[in-house]
Amino acid sequence: MVELIKNCQQCGSLRLARVLAHCSDMCSIDLDGRHTHGYVPDDFGIGGGDDVHLIFCLDCGQIQGKFPVPLTAIEARSQHGS
Repeated sequence: MVELIKNCQQCGSLRLARVLAHCSDMCSIDLDGRHTHGYVPDDFGIGGGDDVHLIFCLDCGQIQGKFPVPLTAIEARSQHGS
């Protein structure tokens, strides 16, 4: 679940859009020269499994949450050449 955020972490605006999208196993990600297709990665900070959920500011465009995100599984696989 997305944490409760009332003001934008970047600009302080109250204009926050909460997005929940159910995409099952049809999430497409391009990262680090690798294209993946499947479930939403749990380690991206935007949801996981079947769902994308995030909050973003309609004034500055900042995605809200805890960032930076540690090395993701996709990046780790790229570093190991698999």
